[in-house]
Amino acid sequence: MDGHDSEDSSKQSTADMTAFVQNLLQQMQTRFQTMSDSIITKIDDMGGRINELEQSINDLRAEMGVEGTPPPPSKSGDEPKTPADST
Repeated sequence: MDGHDSEDSSKQSTADMTAFVQNLLQQMQTRFQTMSDSIITKIDDMGGRINELEQSINDLRAEMGVEGTPPPPSKSGDEPKTPADST
């Protein structure tokens, strides 16, 4: 009978360990999902803030009368000549 009891105990121990591992994995999955959702929410918030900042910058530029950044001055001196320059 001792051999039979040992076998039942081993099966019970294996079943307990399996349940424990499954429970642990489920907890880890839940925590991972919670952290993932939190990160996505924070990224979305940051995206919104960046859009607001970009809009504020554009509004300030419009108030100053600046449509866009001017192109850098030509260093080669190959500026187009006007008809007055040719005479």
